[in-house]
Amino acid sequence: MSSFLFKNSDLFFGAGRQSSEAVLLVALPVSFIIAASLTVTKDTSTKVVVMLDQLMVCEEAARRGGAVLLDWVGRFKVREKGPADLVTEADVASQRAIRDCVLSHFPNHGFLGEEEGVSDRPDAEYVWIVDPLDGTTNYVHQNPQFAVSVALVKAGQVVVGAVYDPSADECFTAQRGAGAQLNGEPISVSTVVSLSEALVAVSFSARVDARSPQIPLFLEIVTRAQAIRRTGSAALNLAGVACGRFDAYWAIDNKPWDVAAGLLLVEEAGGATLSPEGEPVDVMAPRLAVAATPALQRELSGAVGQAKS
Repeated sequence: MSSFLFKNSDLFFGAGRQSSEAVLLVALPVSFIIAASLTVTKDTSTKVVVMLDQLMVCEEAARRGGAVLLDWVGRFKVREKGPADLVTEADVASQRAIRDCVLSHFPNHGFLGEEEGVSDRPDAEYVWIVDPLDGTTNYVHQNPQFAVSVALVKAGQVVVGAVYDPSADECFTAQRGAGAQLNGEPISVSTVVSLSEALVAVSFSARVDARSPQIPLFLEIVTRAQAIRRTGSAALNLAGVACGRFDAYWAIDNKPWDVAAGLLLVEEAGGATLSPEGEPVDVMAPRLAVAATPALQRELSGAVGQAKS
């Protein structure tokens, strides 16, 4: 823990089990609340054991990345990393800020980021999976539909996640088994059970041609759903399902960093997260047919199957 975190902080002391011990709560300017055990010895030296909460670090990292993106608006250079797939200096700067944040607190964790092929300790027990700018094309065009996605994975399972929309200052967070929140308030999925009543989000590949299997799939679902939306951000699509703004979402060409945090948001908000085939989603090779309710998920998967037949 950097000593900087204790600088200019408000300290609150409570009685410990012994007269030589106390519980120290540190109110940090970075919005962390960290519990530490403070033991004072005879030579007045101190021993501080800091228990960092993974979700707090996850949210702080996402917010730091978002702040970088806002700072870069209007002054970045753009290049293509693939056909119609853009990357900016802002993507790279955001990822560096996120990486520095999480690895400064958890130096033994792994890190997998979308930009620059960054991968540190991919075989570690815990690995952070990060998209520093999901919705780059929107960002380049100053369309405010973009987000930062940060997730921590253990043994292939996402344990904490955060999706931060810096334009709206909305931070969606979830911890496995503890529910999902938007700016600290609990959220839940909608109760829609039929595609005919559902507002459905979709993600396409960066480049789609007339022969793409995504076209007949889109035509099948657009004729069944109440309405379709393509926002350009998989992370925001999933966050939208988690808080009830969307009722369902499908995509067959995502990457782990696009959806890792968002999948946990939907699960913890009470939604159904399966593949189009009705199988559990592999976060490292994600194909999604996500919905607010099991009945809606089954109908969505059925429509996908119909389009493929």
